[in-house]
Amino acid sequence: MRSILRTAFVTSAAVPLAVAVPGLAAAADASEVTYAFGVDGHSVTNTVTNNTGGILTCATSLAPAPGGVLPPVSEVLYGTQLGTSSDIRPGATVHTVIDVPDGSYVALASCVNADATAMWVSDYPGIEETLALFPYESFTVEQAATVVTVPAELPALPSPGNEPVPNPLFGSSN
Repeated sequence: MRSILRTAFVTSAAVPLAVAVPGLAAAADASEVTYAFGVDGHSVTNTVTNNTGGILTCATSLAPAPGGVLPPVSEVLYGTQLGTSSDIRPGATVHTVIDVPDGSYVALASCVNADATAMWVSDYPGIEETLALFPYESFTVEQAATVVTVPAELPALPSPGNEPVPNPLFGSSN
């Protein structure tokens, strides 16, 4: 069961937390959860907006995307990821994955309601086959999985001085 949980939630912590929380009685809708990914230095953020009226357990995960290209879904779900998970109350909450090494990553998010009857997952090519493994309602969120690039730190530029800059096309600028 743990491998199935990891597949859908990209982190094994999401479902056990969701099952431990008292259930919600409302029917789920695809538009009740949204994601918005961003990069802030060596952190990747995901603003999760929860309009379900109840608490969700959500995970934001990063998997390598060499060359900025989306890898096959199986590599993303079963490979090594960086991530974070937590309970999300109604409204907007920012998930932050910190200390992300330089490189390109696919950012995926998933949420499950408290009674584990509905799940919202970033849209991704081939994800529907994985979602079909679960015995409850699942929705692909309009915000698809996104490739984010965490830039390498640039070296500090020298301070500009009062010295003229030589122009190699026209000889000396003195």
